[in-house]
Amino acid sequence: MDFTPLESDFYGFAHDLTAAEQASLAEIREFMETRVRPEIDEHWHADAFPMHLIPGIAALGVIGPAWAESARFESSAVYRGWIALEMSRVDASVSTFAAVQNGLVCGSIGVAGSPEQRAEWLPRLADCSVIGAFGLTEPRSGSDASKGLATTARRDGDEWVLDGEKRWIGNATHADVVVVWARDDADGEVKGFIVPTSSEGYSVSKIERKISLRMVQNGHIVLDGVRVPESMRLQGASSFRDTARVLRLTRAEVAWSAVGVMVGAYEAAVRYTTERTQFGKPIAAHQLVQDLLAKSLGHITASIALCVQVSRMLDEGRQGDAHSALAKAYTTARMREVVAWCREVCGGNGIVTDFDVARFFVDAEALYTYEGTAQMNSLIVGKAITGASAFA
Repeated sequence: MDFTPLESDFYGFAHDLTAAEQASLAEIREFMETRVRPEIDEHWHADAFPMHLIPGIAALGVIGPAWAESARFESSAVYRGWIALEMSRVDASVSTFAAVQNGLVCGSIGVAGSPEQRAEWLPRLADCSVIGAFGLTEPRSGSDASKGLATTARRDGDEWVLDGEKRWIGNATHADVVVVWARDDADGEVKGFIVPTSSEGYSVSKIERKISLRMVQNGHIVLDGVRVPESMRLQGASSFRDTARVLRLTRAEVAWSAVGVMVGAYEAAVRYTTERTQFGKPIAAHQLVQDLLAKSLGHITASIALCVQVSRMLDEGRQGDAHSALAKAYTTARMREVVAWCREVCGGNGIVTDFDVARFFVDAEALYTYEGTAQMNSLIVGKAITGASAFA
């Protein structure tokens, strides 16, 4: 399948991808355009995820490409970033589903699981015969998860007993397993557990009335004496540092998703302004509209360049927490500006989902917040700059 770089990839960064990666992206783009785009508004307004599309998403090979057990071909972090961009430029909720399943759930098991756990779970997560969720955030613990995590894990013979609550957990309402991060009562360290959602004492309720990423099924999980065997504890996770290893990988891909949201809003704005006529000509022919479109393209181009480099650093083993934090903070801030400008040039039609921009406008707020707020990521970068921690 032929691959055509996006017009919004103004400097042609995608030309540097391999032929196999470009062909894969072309397949992903066709699926998103022909299968996902026609259904977005219906499911967005219904606050429901298009579950029937999951087998098609799995068939694209976008789940698990970083892990040898399930890779279609040996892939780069740059390529995986382009996957996030291509999916998010059509719909950020579908991209988020894939990001949770791939980066957070497969990532946790890939980074911290034993060889046996990797062999058992990664293939089933990759083909989506098992749906996963990632349980870190709590009702009273988000940015301070390293110190404020309240969910507990108590060893009882060959089992662990988990008690606590998790909130804002994507895929939670339809997941088969959840990777739960809990604090060990014995040593106070954070450990990870693969928890089947069928476990006794496990319950989940859907978070209602969201205005952003409405298709993502976020849940509030309660763990009341949930028992899991020692074999379900992630054998390579002994402290929050191991949790942070997973987040370092996924934070950079959120930056790529933010670029995808910018691209989606920008493309919708270009379509609208070239078709909408005012004062006898398309509004795209007016100077003030062109100024906003040009500034949007500048933000997109700078953000792609940053994301390409931070992903190259990951491929080369040089990416640290501050690098991914800066990428996430910078791109999501630029995203907020771009979606606002794109909504602005669409006038009143920019606040209805019929013209796409409104959906990108509100979905941007969730990306701006999750995987570390702008302020928390700025403090990670600030510590790298100064050597002094400004965290409370």
